Amino acid sequence: MSKLTVTAKGQVTLRKDLLQHLGVRPGQQIDVEKLPDGRIEVRAVSARHDISEVFGLLKRRHGPVLSIEEIAAATIQGWSGEK
Repeated sequence: MSKLTVTAKGQVTLRKDLLQHLGVRPGQQIDVEKLPDGRIEVRAVSARHDISEVFGLLKRRHGPVLSIEEIAAATIQGWSGEK
């Protein structure tokens, strides 16, 4: 169990090891739920993104543009162990 200190402003800082345990990095959010017996539950907020965010994910800025056939051939070669 970890003990945390409450500041004069009523704030608590979670230590790095606790944030790592939650899988939370700077800029991300956590949920805090008040439980009926005076305890709280802290969880990392799971990121939910719009599907449109993946568009252009594989787009290359420089280099050749590959056709679907070239991508399929490269995939087959990769699975077969060829280079």
